[in-house]
Amino acid sequence: MEREGPPLSRHPSGGVLTIQTHRFSFFVAVALIAGAIISLQIIAMRLYAISGWAHFGSTVISVAMFGFGLSSTLLCLGKKWLEFRMELLARIGWLLFGPLSVLGNVVAQEAQFNPIFLLTDNHQIVNLFINFLAYATPFLAGSLLLGIAFFAGRHRFEATYAADMLGSGVAGLVCLSVMLWVPPDYLLVVPILFWWAGAMAWFHAWGDKRFSGWVSLSGIITIVLLVWLPQIQVSPYKGVSYVTKFPDANRLYQATGTHGLLEIYASSYFHFAPGLSDMASLSMGELPKNTYLGLFMDSDGPVGIMKPIPSDKQDYFRFLPMFMPYLINPQPENLFVVQFGGGISTRVALAGGAHHITVAEGNPMIQTALASETMRSFTGDLFTHPRISLVPMDGHLFIRNTDQKFDVIDLSLPDSSGLSSPGGFAVTEKYLYTHETVTAYINALKPGGILAVTVWNKEDPPKSTLRLLSTLASVGRTVAGEQVTDSFYVVQVFLSTVTVLYKKGGFLPEEIARLDRHAKEMAFDVVYRPGERFQGNASLLLAGVRQNVLGVAPTDQNEGDAQLPGVDDGEDFSMAAVYRLLLDRMIRGEHPEDLAAYPFDIARLTDDRPYFSGFIRLKDIPAFANRLETISDEWGYLLLWLTLGQSVLAGCILISLPLIFAWKTIFAPQPGKLGIFGYFFSLGLGYILVEVSLIGKFISALGNQVISTSVLITGMLISTGLGSLVAGRFLARSQTVMPLIFSSIAALLVLYGTQLGVWLPAIGTLSWRIVACILLIFPLAFLMGFPFATGMSWLARLGKEHFFLWAWGINGMFSVMSAVLVPLISVSVGLSANLYLAAALYLMAWPCFFALLRPSPST
Repeated sequence: MEREGPPLSRHPSGGVLTIQTHRFSFFVAVALIAGAIISLQIIAMRLYAISGWAHFGSTVISVAMFGFGLSSTLLCLGKKWLEFRMELLARIGWLLFGPLSVLGNVVAQEAQFNPIFLLTDNHQIVNLFINFLAYATPFLAGSLLLGIAFFAGRHRFEATYAADMLGSGVAGLVCLSVMLWVPPDYLLVVPILFWWAGAMAWFHAWGDKRFSGWVSLSGIITIVLLVWLPQIQVSPYKGVSYVTKFPDANRLYQATGTHGLLEIYASSYFHFAPGLSDMASLSMGELPKNTYLGLFMDSDGPVGIMKPIPSDKQDYFRFLPMFMPYLINPQPENLFVVQFGGGISTRVALAGGAHHITVAEGNPMIQTALASETMRSFTGDLFTHPRISLVPMDGHLFIRNTDQKFDVIDLSLPDSSGLSSPGGFAVTEKYLYTHETVTAYINALKPGGILAVTVWNKEDPPKSTLRLLSTLASVGRTVAGEQVTDSFYVVQVFLSTVTVLYKKGGFLPEEIARLDRHAKEMAFDVVYRPGERFQGNASLLLAGVRQNVLGVAPTDQNEGDAQLPGVDDGEDFSMAAVYRLLLDRMIRGEHPEDLAAYPFDIARLTDDRPYFSGFIRLKDIPAFANRLETISDEWGYLLLWLTLGQSVLAGCILISLPLIFAWKTIFAPQPGKLGIFGYFFSLGLGYILVEVSLIGKFISALGNQVISTSVLITGMLISTGLGSLVAGRFLARSQTVMPLIFSSIAALLVLYGTQLGVWLPAIGTLSWRIVACILLIFPLAFLMGFPFATGMSWLARLGKEHFFLWAWGINGMFSVMSAVLVPLISVSVGLSANLYLAAALYLMAWPCFFALLRPSPST
């Protein structure tokens, strides 16, 4: 119930000093502007994923959040001047946030950024800078409003901060829900509505209803801009942009949801046939026509959707490398397809005579699309086929939690363009291929069963496929022991696909001969057969690879030979030879120095490091400085290092400005300066380390980055808000309570780091997994709500108002740095390392807290 009277005491000049009467509408306004800021971040990432690449959307927005540091610096430096003009600044912030949100997105969409062309197109650097500014401006306006709100509510900061966290958390849940039914072009209506409602509550709390009309006018203008200006402009370098240029391209289906924007196109120009033998046209004459549709998720693709092949063309399947397991196990009784995708491997399994096929597909949008009337007429209603059972979850979750055993497990082409996407998703978790998942695949095989893996291989020299092969070989050595050398058979189609067959129990001599005859007939390149040893000069071959990759002038050779430059013609220096050498070392676990000599890091994937990125070792980065054109698919990862450097530089400047210009007058006489810095440095860095790394881990259970982001933001921020609200009751006993809080947070972080890999695969199979994930993180996030609220409340109580504003900026700036640091640590060391580092930071905050409590001389 609201009390009567002015909510805020005002200076005669109009400045806001502190809250006198705690109107509910003030806290509502704080919650709503916080919700507007976080929903703008989520929605902008969603739009960026469709038009460009999701990873760079998150990077740009993380850097743009430096607005929190900038606004705190301005408030700290000009506190006395701004103190009398905060009402004016708040009006400007509320007036501009909505229009800037829409216009900023439009400008960013116009300035398309593609890292592949950074070296050849100077406009890309300009576009990156424009993206940064476009997203920075609305966040600056929003953070200024929050800064004013925090300063105004500093004497009840725990309640103000709780409103901030709760509003942000609820906004994450709203975003997740709205994505189910609002078209992407209009998703920005979510932060706009939060902003407008927050403004109404704010001016009601201030008793300034007249200015509410101006904000409403600004809201009308914002909606007009949203409807009138295009909010999504797809990059010309994304897959769907190429398809729309086909003269006969026809979009058959479109849907939007939490997994993204799904589109299906028809065109006679679609010719997928992954790894199709060149012998097919010679043997069959005319190949099946118009066999595929193209499926695109967030404009990326296409993934081929395969229609039924006419009965007189069924021999077509024999020329695909995915058909090879059926040479060893014809008409398998029970088969598992790890990911349906477009259904190519499922069609091959039907042609191979499988009696029963269990198909996993964790994207409900694909299930709905292919079950639609339009698609059923094309695909033959594949999901209702009597020999097919659909499992509506990710294949890696199903296989880890099932007791079923299979004759064949097929993992073929779940990625539209390969394991790593050039210029696109620099850091993307792929749990289908990790050591733990592959172990589950092999354990689910019957005796004599076959694991068949086919992936796109368009890299020269190879990186991603070698990391996959390293993972498969590592599991094989663990499971099969000495028999591992007889358990693998690997073929490649140059710059097309790599197919790996693993047989539980090892291949028999007659089976090897059968595979050899088929590979010769298909002109497939056999790069490993059971028991085979590499016969060439390993040192010379690896030296040649390094010369080629790191930049020695090439000798004259025919491009078709796929030879490495700078070597003698007497040796085989083809990519096939590279595979033979490295597979021999991987499968046998011998000569690790040869693997280390390869110019890229091809270490295995684990649940803690599920990344096909970060192939360049840190010590080799200088060697690649003048050879960046050879590693364009790693530029996204390398740009993270540049972004980290920029954020560190910007942060140091903004944090130092108050010290430089106000050292003698403000900071010099104040005790505990170093402790205050260490305290909020630890909290800012630690909180985001936890949040972003948990998003990466929870993808394994939730199956999608957007869902994981929304769920983690919702769960963590709401729980943190509740924790900060409860923290206010323990302020008087904080010297006793806070050590327990810090030690409990550290203990939980270590527990989560070691056990989430066990818990999440089981949670992922639950129908209420979103609720389970929120409950799982509640204890940790609840406790993490105590330190920041308690520290800021004590700064206000001790009269350290300049420190109050400065500390908020420190927390914000190191949060920005942390968001960029997380993927770098995750790729280099592992996701859990972020949690362990965060545990150390929260323990470091323990002694810093007592330095913060040192009273001001004027207190």
